[in-house]
Formats: sequence, C-alpha cells, structure tokens
Amino acid sequence: MAAAYAELEERMRDRLGGRECLYVPSCRLGLYLALRHWCPPGGRVLMSPVNDDVIFFVVLAAGLRPVQAPLDPRDGSLDPAAVPDAVWSGLSAVLTTNLYGNPDPAPALRARCDRLGIPLLEDAAHAIGSTVGGRPVGAWGDAAVFSLSKHTGAKTGGFLAVADPALRTGLAAERDRLLRPAGPARELAYLARPRAEAAARALRVTPAVHAALRALGRHERPGIRMPLRPGELARALGAAPALDPFHSWIRVDLHDYRLRPGAARLGRVRRRLAALDAVLDAHRAGTARLLGSEYAGPPADGAVQPLFRVPLFVEDRDAAVAALARRRIPAGYLYDPPLDAYAGETFTDPSPAPGPAAWFARHALPADPRRAAEVLAALRAAGIRPAASAPALGGAR
Repeated sequence: MAAAYAELEERMRDRLGGRECLYVPSCRLGLYLALRHWCPPGGRVLMSPVNDDVIFFVVLAAGLRPVQAPLDPRDGSLDPAAVPDAVWSGLSAVLTTNLYGNPDPAPALRARCDRLGIPLLEDAAHAIGSTVGGRPVGAWGDAAVFSLSKHTGAKTGGFLAVADPALRTGLAAERDRLLRPAGPARELAYLARPRAEAAARALRVTPAVHAALRALGRHERPGIRMPLRPGELARALGAAPALDPFHSWIRVDLHDYRLRPGAARLGRVRRRLAALDAVLDAHRAGTARLLGSEYAGPPADGAVQPLFRVPLFVEDRDAAVAALARRRIPAGYLYDPPLDAYAGETFTDPSPAPGPAAWFARHALPADPRRAAEVLAALRAAGIRPAASAPALGGAR
C-alpha cells in the first residue's frame, strides 16, 4: 500500500518545500498520530476555542488537556500576546488552527515554542494553499496535518507532514496499526456518494432529509455543535489515550476517518489533487471579492489567501444563514459557541480572554469564495447589516 501513496506524498512534499509527508485517510487521524507522538499523556495543549468540536475530541482522545487560547477577532487567529506567562509555562504543545485558511502567526509561535522547548503542531485543514512569513502554512511546525476533504473536495484523505524525515517510518507503522479495513461495500458507497448528494440537491430534498433525521434522533449534529454527552465523555477520558472510546465523537461527519483507502478513493484523491492549483486560483479570486465588501475588513497582514471560507461579519448571523439558505447557499463550518463555553471547565481550561472569540463565533459567517457574487447578492437583498466593530485584541501586538 505504501507504493500507492507515494505519488500523492511526492506532490504534497513539493508543495511544502521538501517536507516529508505521510498520507493518512483523514486530517483527524493524522492529528491524533501527531499528538500521540509529540505530547506526553496528560500534557496541556494550547488551541483555538473557535474550532471544530471533532478536533477538541481528538485532543482528548490523545490523553491531553485542551487549553483555550485568546483570539484575534479580525480573522480568528491565535493571539499569542494575550496568553499569560503562567499559561505558557505549563504547556506541552501549541496547536494552530489557521481558521478558514487565515494563517495563525506561525513565526511568533515557532519562536515561542523554541524558547519553551515544546512542539508546534499545525492544523492546516483549511489552509492547504495559504502562506505566512514567506512559507506555506504547514512548513513551520514540528508536524502539520492537511485535509483533502476541503479545497479538493475529495471527501477523504489527508497528510501528516513532519520536519524530521527520520520519524516517517515509525509514524507510518503507527498509522497502519490504527487503520481499519474498508471492504468493497464501503468503497462503492464512497463512489456513489457524490452522485447521491447531487441528486438530492437537484430534487431539493436535502433540507427534508436533515429534518427527518433530526426528528428521529439520528442526526449527529442537531445544532452547530454535536451533543457533548458529558457523562459518557467523562468515562471515555478514563481510557485515554485511545481512539476507540472516543469513536462516536471523532467519526462525526466523516465515518471513514480511519479506513484503509482502496483504489477508488486513491484514484479520486489523485485526480482532485492534480487540479488543486486551479481551485486555489478560484478561491483566491473569490476571497478578494468578498474582502472588498462591506461585510469584511482588510486582511490582517494585507495578503489575500485562497481561503477555504471567508469569514464575513454580520450583525445577525442566524438571519444571514437563513438568507443564504433561501437561495440554496449552505453556510457550513460554523463554530459557535467557543469550545470553552461548549465543554466547560470539566473538560478544558477556559481562555484567559474569551471576549474576542465569543464575538467572532457569533458574528462570523463563513462564505464560500467560489460563490462570492451570489453570497453578496443574497445578503444585500435581505438587508443584512455588517457587524459592529470587533472588540480590541486581548494583548498588545
């Protein structure tokens, strides 16, 4: 199977300036591998509170304590200047998010991690084409994880990139130990899924299907966040580090996250990855258009990235989501409330400066840059107002 991954790994290696890359069936499995390798059980990991709850559960599954960081409300990036020295001194690692493709301040985080002697881990799921400090996102950390379910739309696959190529063999062996067989039925279902989803959209039955699943109690996300199930989660923590006790949380939205890929999956990934540059060009153009609207401020560093989603800031986010839905424009990848409000102090250390993250989570409307014109037309026609000014940064720059 290693030979089947080789071409994909070589393409990603070239994108990252020669960093060693390991193919994984999902970003979340790659992140679990990285956390288990670089962090001692019981360690504390600084992370963004405006993040997918799946990532939160991956950190817990790795036997680690999430520590929620202050954010820059302009783009949802980490605000290292607002992290107290007492928090820095107790960390085992820093995990970036690069939310929607907006880079976290990797150069500053890299320097701080080096002074503390702790690893910097980059979650680049949204940021496969973004750059910071003259390097690609994913080329700053001891390790970085990428998703091929985002920009490429392959709905499977990812990479674990590492700074030290000598670690590849051991990480590949651990990846293979964690994989589960897919079987022919799962491969056929994977191939059929895009056609089934397209048919549902064409027939306009997708909302009805989701409503029926919610009514039956079968919907994994009845709201923005999945149910926490604190009693079950507390019991699972007693078995960490381990994936199996956390499987029901980590699998949400991607049940195949640890399945061994077959030829069909790898073939689709290969085709989608080959077309990535054209996709990134389209995302960059749409990002520029959205950032020029009344709903978004200029990029924090002046650069236009090929964002996976562009966070527009609206006064009434729910009304904006409804306005887009009326035109059949989905507004996914919402992360509200922040993870410290969602999980509570039983399961995470709260942010020392929660205000900017709470504001961002409530007012950010992630818009698909490939549909920039439609999004802006829908918001303006519905009279959606831009949000009031964001709160001040938590720490001095």
